[in-house]
Amino acid sequence: MEPEYISLYQSGELERRAKALEARLASCNICPRECGSNRLEGEYGFCHSGRLPIVAVVCPHYGEEPAISGSRGSGAIFLGNCNMKCAYCQNYQISQDWKKQQTKVMDFHTLAERMLYLQDELGCHNINFVSPSHFVPQLVRAVLEAVPMGLQLPLVYNTSSYDSIKSLRELDGIISVYLADLRYASNKWARRLSQATDYVGHARRAIMEMYRQVGELVVDESGLAQKGLIVRHLILPNRLAGSQESLTWLVGEVSPTVTVSLMSQYFPAHRAARIPLLSRTISAAEYSEVIRLVDELGLENGWVQEMGAAENYLPDFERQGQPFLSTVDNLK
Repeated sequence: MEPEYISLYQSGELERRAKALEARLASCNICPRECGSNRLEGEYGFCHSGRLPIVAVVCPHYGEEPAISGSRGSGAIFLGNCNMKCAYCQNYQISQDWKKQQTKVMDFHTLAERMLYLQDELGCHNINFVSPSHFVPQLVRAVLEAVPMGLQLPLVYNTSSYDSIKSLRELDGIISVYLADLRYASNKWARRLSQATDYVGHARRAIMEMYRQVGELVVDESGLAQKGLIVRHLILPNRLAGSQESLTWLVGEVSPTVTVSLMSQYFPAHRAARIPLLSRTISAAEYSEVIRLVDELGLENGWVQEMGAAENYLPDFERQGQPFLSTVDNLK
């Protein structure tokens, strides 16, 4: 299955979209925050990011869902900074320390070369943009550079779902697989824990737009994702993620057969150990409650992590090798 972005390149549409997105950086409205900063001239808004992408780590990633990682790994491009500030962020080394990330600015041609390295030298199954919401124009420009160099892998948009609908629409046909978080059912907790007061509405609309673009997950004969939506839901302690409301919404408003990845890996990273409601891993009772909910809702497509997975998923972006090591089991 040839990615659609190749035909978009050939028609000139990919270049048109890159230019349209870049123009919006002059008064940035790329994510829902719409800070209005002139990133083309080095002004910073909430994400502390300018004209060029910040690339923290490029590596094969074996800890994603089986349909993403496969046997040769997902070609992960971990982008620096973020448009959220989650108190429990496991990637805080690259998402929250924006001053340190300024040393990792990368030009578009070099980023395109890194994509080809993941494809041709390492044999990864896809290119996986991790935390891309504030870098949509930069990623489209890099893909535009990479296509004539031979890029032909599916592109994965691995997101918190705090995304702008206007930006997502420019990705229609470019992104093959959306790997989207559904973090909260309450804006109160989104504000307190992630500084995203309006997360719920934006995330739900974003997930619906992603589903409109790519539909249900499609895999090849090897079980590798070629196109479609996967929705991740991280179980938080003390029901802070609103699992019942979120998953019920997903079944009722998106699709009862949507592919879901339920994650039990929560660990009180970053500032979470100092917040009583977040200062522990999830309990067996909290885990079982969500598993029962999955059965009640009839969710059958996807994966679920076993209890005790938290320590396996802790990243360290300063060590050599893989930032994550993990295993997942199929949903019953």
